[in-house]
Amino acid sequence: MNRCTTIEKIKSTIRASKASGKRVGFVPTMGALHPGHASLIEQAAQACEEVVVSIFVNPTQFNNQEDFDTYPLTLDKDLEVAQQAGATVVFAPHVDELYGGNLEVAPVDYGLLTSAYEGQKRLGHFDGVVAVVRKLFSAVEADAAFFGEKDLQQLAVIRRLAEEEFVGLEIVGCPLVRESDGLAMSSRNVRLAGASRTDALALHAWLNRIKNAAGNQGDVQSLLRAIEAEAAEMEGVELEYIDVVNAKSFEPRNDGPFGPDAFAIVAAQVGGVRLIDNCALACS
Repeated sequence: MNRCTTIEKIKSTIRASKASGKRVGFVPTMGALHPGHASLIEQAAQACEEVVVSIFVNPTQFNNQEDFDTYPLTLDKDLEVAQQAGATVVFAPHVDELYGGNLEVAPVDYGLLTSAYEGQKRLGHFDGVVAVVRKLFSAVEADAAFFGEKDLQQLAVIRRLAEEEFVGLEIVGCPLVRESDGLAMSSRNVRLAGASRTDALALHAWLNRIKNAAGNQGDVQSLLRAIEAEAAEMEGVELEYIDVVNAKSFEPRNDGPFGPDAFAIVAAQVGGVRLIDNCALACS
């Protein structure tokens, strides 16, 4: 597995790959790789001969300094996971290589995609996401980029970025991966301890209730309000939002029937750890 730390090296590596006729897939990550990331890499490897995985903890997308300071750094393990999953190239630049010492990022306005839900709760987050993904896309110059549907709103934002600035780059959304008890896989899960780990399962349970109600033509809006009331009574759980949206536009969906773009979304602080989750409402 080839390891690159500079833009010059990754560009020359990709040019050589394309010259030899290889299709290049790209999986951007912030490290702390888990089976969910491995799934993305495996899907990229099925579709592409050259698979680039970036490992870069992006400082500009954290609106909470403590979250940045406590983000797990596990590079040696990450390299093993990436290689075993099918990565052929790892791009692990230093922050100055991408930002050149200037961490100021331009504001991004994609309407509801960047102003609602995650955009409202994490002010400036998507400014940082778009800034770093733009830099990574420009450096790697892949044919396809693979992102997990767990970060559903981020996926929609990145699709918009690609449509406007990287025409021809295929953005592939990959299914959310869960742990055996249903908790959505996240690098932050290692920070859940004791009762918080159990409390975190409420997010998936709420989503399942919404999906069942939608499938049975139930009153989804009343259920959302009931869940908000339940969450308010839970110690250690601070619900930030729970709603039903169109996954492409992030416009709220007030009633059915719910097609393939309708998703239930949730975000909550559980034991001081911020978690997000989602599920499609259309029956498979």
